[in-house]
Amino acid sequence: MEMKRQQLIAQLARPVTYDVAIIGGGATGLGVALDAAARGFSVVLVESHDFAKGTSSRATKLVHGGVRYLAQGNIGLVREALHERTTLLRNAPHLAQPLPFVLPSYRYWETPFYGAGLMMYDALAGKAGLGGTEFLTRQQTLACLPTVRTQGLKGGIRYWDGQFDDARLALALARTAASRGALVVNYCAATGLRHENGKVVGLTCQDRETGAAHEIAARCVINATGVWVDEFRQKDGEAIGRPVRPIVAPSQGVHVVVDREFLPGDHALMVPKTADGRVLFGVPWLGKVILGTTDTPRQDLPEEPRPFRQELEFILGEAGRYLQRAPRPEDIRSMWVGLRPLVKPLGDNGDETKGLSREHTVLVSRSGLVTVTGGKWTTYRAMAEDVLEKCADRRLLERTRSGVTTNLVLVGGEGLTSRQARISDAQGPHSYGSERGAVMALPGADRELGAGLTEAMVRFAARSEYARTVEDVLARRWRLLFLDARLAGSLAADVGAILRQENRCDPQVGAFQELARLYLAMPE
Repeated sequence: MEMKRQQLIAQLARPVTYDVAIIGGGATGLGVALDAAARGFSVVLVESHDFAKGTSSRATKLVHGGVRYLAQGNIGLVREALHERTTLLRNAPHLAQPLPFVLPSYRYWETPFYGAGLMMYDALAGKAGLGGTEFLTRQQTLACLPTVRTQGLKGGIRYWDGQFDDARLALALARTAASRGALVVNYCAATGLRHENGKVVGLTCQDRETGAAHEIAARCVINATGVWVDEFRQKDGEAIGRPVRPIVAPSQGVHVVVDREFLPGDHALMVPKTADGRVLFGVPWLGKVILGTTDTPRQDLPEEPRPFRQELEFILGEAGRYLQRAPRPEDIRSMWVGLRPLVKPLGDNGDETKGLSREHTVLVSRSGLVTVTGGKWTTYRAMAEDVLEKCADRRLLERTRSGVTTNLVLVGGEGLTSRQARISDAQGPHSYGSERGAVMALPGADRELGAGLTEAMVRFAARSEYARTVEDVLARRWRLLFLDARLAGSLAADVGAILRQENRCDPQVGAFQELARLYLAMPE
């Protein structure tokens, strides 16, 4: 499915009134776009940067029910997430797979205590389970986690969850929505809302490449900008004379990437309670290991948040308590931060509110602006359904049949089973699924630039995957920035030369090389 940006922008400029206009091209916005398009609505989505540029490319890469929510008694949320976990693995078999986790026990009470909780996890999953919980001996635990600390090790517990490639899943949502008729445009920033007689009737946006301004008319406008939703809520409130209070309290999660020698094998490490009561994961992903994460409040909302020193020290220190060899700062290959939109308690500020779960919230203002925030990747599809049902409740959209995306296979997953498409331990054409042949047919399929990336893959990213810059390719189409920032920086010039041929615009090589250095910079 080849696309030209000029055609997308020309379509954006047409005087059309859409059923749904969406601001934000992360997991939530793209999920809503796909669900709405699949229901037959006319849809336009604009994203100020690249798809999944923010939080949606910086997850811990887990498709999970949320084991920790069991301790909080949130059974409904866990059950919903487990159901959605199975749906995601089925609809994107080339991008998601089951993953075994091992929880090592260093006290005799830990195995029965945590095992009971994980068996409840299995029971809630029911037929949607990926594998049964098992109690492991000391020797079996070491076979699964060869480099785990041996001193005091009693045994362990193995359970199953899922793993995925978040940025590529976002891209698959965008492309699948486009195949259903949605107009999705990256690097096109929403600049304001349009009101008539106190009601939202559309938005204004600007092409960030040319500076051209556009107006979009829509019956329903959805604000799905994650931690940045308050910006448009405030614009809306000012326009109708109803000031609003911020609802998002941002929190950041830090992830540190090291080589597989620290945790070889195909099992993930799960520490249910660290020294300060948090959860720590060591997750094998695309040839490396992700260590994390943290949960630290912050007031500002930078595009590229950086870890605080204490967060980095926490992750390395806790990993050192459970691994035979403690990772050091010089072992870090990349480190990145995702901002989470935690929702404050909502009062009577003029909005009609609906707290759909502890994880996500939908609000509809007096003007009709729909805001959705919170949530997690695993439940993106259920969140999209909730948003559209709320729009129908307020008569912003016609009520239609829900569940249209339950069995909707995403682009690249057609005709594949999870076994055929299972992600290997090294990055390769597997992530293209059924499109692998189309990639291999492009010029440069036999020319590798480095780390498995070929010239043909870069051309495919430009022609069929909306890639405009080196960062788009090396951070989100090919996840090298998140795996080995130094190596990613070294490939920037070669990738930029190919993009310049394909897109005939500035691929921003220098900016990416600066970004790659930032992903290795130690916090002060």
